[in-house]
Formats: sequence, structure tokens, C-alpha cells
Amino acid sequence: MSETPSALTLLRAALGDRVDTRPSSLNAARADKSGHAAAGTPLAVVHARSVADVQETMRIATATATPVVTRGAGTGLAGGANTGGGEIALSVRALDAVLEVRPDDLIAVVEPGILNGDLNAMLAEHGLWWAPDPASRAISTVGGNIATGAGGLLCAKYGVVRDAVLGIDLVLADGRLLSLGHRTVKGVTGLDLTSLVIGSEGLLGVIVGATLKLRRVVPGEVCTITATFSDVRAAATASAAVTASGVQPAIMELMDAASLTAVHSLLGLAVPVPGTAQLTLQTDGPAAAAEAAAIDRVLTAAGGTVIRTDDRDEGEALLAIRRSMHPAMETLGTALIEDVAVPRSALPAMFDEIARVEREHELVIPTVAHAGDGNLHPNFVFDAEPDADGVVEVPPHIWDAADDLFHAALRLGGTLTGEHGVGVLKRRWLADELGDDQWELQRQIARVFDPQGILNPGKVFSA
Repeated sequence: MSETPSALTLLRAALGDRVDTRPSSLNAARADKSGHAAAGTPLAVVHARSVADVQETMRIATATATPVVTRGAGTGLAGGANTGGGEIALSVRALDAVLEVRPDDLIAVVEPGILNGDLNAMLAEHGLWWAPDPASRAISTVGGNIATGAGGLLCAKYGVVRDAVLGIDLVLADGRLLSLGHRTVKGVTGLDLTSLVIGSEGLLGVIVGATLKLRRVVPGEVCTITATFSDVRAAATASAAVTASGVQPAIMELMDAASLTAVHSLLGLAVPVPGTAQLTLQTDGPAAAAEAAAIDRVLTAAGGTVIRTDDRDEGEALLAIRRSMHPAMETLGTALIEDVAVPRSALPAMFDEIARVEREHELVIPTVAHAGDGNLHPNFVFDAEPDADGVVEVPPHIWDAADDLFHAALRLGGTLTGEHGVGVLKRRWLADELGDDQWELQRQIARVFDPQGILNPGKVFSA
């Protein structure tokens, strides 16, 4: 699949000014928030304004065997939407309409380009909300959330994207439009292709619409708790104790000493005592106060120094510390922002493994975790300058440390990625988790949807 001059000619003839070949646009399409960029120059950026634009782009791409990478807001952390040499960047960011809201059915039908935060601001007028809550909610699109199977801070109680999508409108590689799923709470007709597409990272088609499962805003208090501990293992053990107590916080986030120190520096807060780790939790609904009191007792018994508030603004200020993790890492250098998950009971052991990797590889790996579901985000920070193509190469010693950490997660019964996806950065380890037979089966399934392999080539599956 090489750059075909006729592809650009056909795109311009069919789509006119939606075809963008400005150098600044092409360069922007090469990168995402992972800090890494694809090599080479994309053929064009197509700014789709309708489903018909997407279909026509895919028909031309199939006819000319031109690779296509679907892009939303470009906030991914695994390089999954980075567009390389000779590839079409198909932007669906302008498809940002809310097509329907049904409070009686608790559903909304939306286009993929709407931002997560903007959707929830609109739904609030109806007393509704969409539960997936990634840290990037203010800047990431619903379509991108679905493509990566995103999670977020609230997923321990309210689930991840997979739990909140009923149907998907999908344009296939050849331009056909499929409506997958249903508008009903239950539905088991045929194979569940909706769930297959969620988290498929653009390999199976272009998401152009989604039917979302909503929740009602439940009146009641919101209580926020922070607890500091002398070290990260103590904080991880305390989070496991909260889970074992039977109380279900809406949010339970853990920051190790390095990440907490970096965020405090970014926000101009007092420098934490060396080694200090922090848990931030939130309860909501009618039982929020009672649940917060119970959590307070658990954390205090575990050795934590606890602060509790039922003031919403104070609570948001406390959560802002956790939400500032990514900007804080950017102040330290180039970051390989990773994403593994382990069973919740194995969280203390995983932090032991991270400490071992730090010692043996002589690194500091700032790590935060969605402690409520065992999802950790270790950050490998290094100094590097982009090459002539603007590509940042991760040094071999960083990949060696990441390899060690990934295999530690797998040994503990975990997974390579809980929510960021595989993209480019983790494809070399995919078969280690799946095994050769499942790896090959998944490749074959992708080819059923995309026989020519033009959708997001080089991502997820390395060959």
C-alpha cells in the first residue's frame, strides 16, 4: 500500500475543500498526546462534515488501496491515531452533533466528534449524564472514547465505555454503513458486534454515530476524601482494604510520591513529605455521607492521615490534583505514559514490582492508579529531542524497563492495557498476553471487516 497520486485527485474532486494538504495540518495529524509521532508526511487530512463524506473517503481509499487513520481530537496516549507517510487522516471531529436525547429511555444518539465534557454539560439540562469519565474528558471525543474503550476516574462504580454504549453506526473500509446494536436495554440477536467494535482502535471501521446508555443525576451529597500515607505500598494496601470493606466509592485514585511531588510543583502547592503517597476518594448519592464516614474509618485504621469534605468546590479542588497528572509529567521531560491493570488485590504487589523495576533499571517511574479497579499508569520520563521528521524515539533502556514492568503485570494476572489501547506503543507485547492462537484469530477477524488492511495499518497487530 503506497501513496497513490490518483487518491488525492479523487478526494479533491469528490470532497473539495474538505481535503486539507496544508503542511501544518499534515504535521499535526502525525502525533497525539503520547508525545510520539508517525514517520513521514500524510497524504491529506479529510475533514468530514457528514457520514456521506466518510463513506466517500473510504470508497476512494479502497479503490486506490490507500491507508486511512481515523482521528478525533488527537488525545490518545498509545499512538493509535498517528497518521504516517502516504496515509489519509480522516478527521471526524466536525461530526459533533447530539442527534437525539430520550430521557424516558435513558439514551442519547450522538456523532463521534462531540467532546465528552460538552456532551455531559448538555445532558445536565435534562438531569442526565454519560458515565465514562476519562481524565481527558474536557478534550477527548466520545468517538475516541469508544474506539479505545476508555475508562476514567468513575469507572469503579459506574463502569467503562463498554458498559455505556448500546449501538454504533460504523462505516466499513469499502464505504458501507452498518448500524450495530440496538436502542433497547436488552438485545441478544446475533453476535455482539457493538462490543467487538468498542476498543478496536480504528481497525474495523470508522465510528460515525453511537447510541449511548445514560444515567439520571441522583440527588444527594458528594463527599471527597484525601488520605496521605508514608509510602505507596501502604496507600495501595489501604485501597484494597476499602474494596474489601464493601463500600463502593465513585472515585478511588492513588498517586505515588513522585507523581504527587510533580503535581504539587506544577500547581504551586507545598512540597509533600518525601515518600508520601495519596489516595483521593469520592462518594456520591443518598448514602454519600455514611459511606465517606466508613471509608474514613478504614483509611485511618490503615495508617492514613485523612481529610474529608462535603463541599463540592473543595472536592473538585482536591480532584484537580489527580487530574493534573499529565501536565505535570510534561514538565519533567518526554513521557512514555503507560497503562497496565492487575486484579485489585494485587495492587500492592504491583507497586512492589514497580519499585523493583525502578531499582534494577535505575529509573524513577511516577505512577498513578485508578485504585478502585486496579488500573495503573506508570510514566517513563526521559530526555529526548525529535529527529528531522519530528519523531521522538524512546531510548532502548526505557523500553527494557517497560518490558520488565509489562511482564510483571502479566505474571500478577493482569493485562497490558486497561483503557489506553495498544496502538503503536504496545503492539510488540500483544501476543505475550493473548497467545499466538488468539493473536492470529483476532488478526483474521480484522481482515473480515477490512480485507485490504487499509484501516489504521501498523497499529495493534504488528504484521
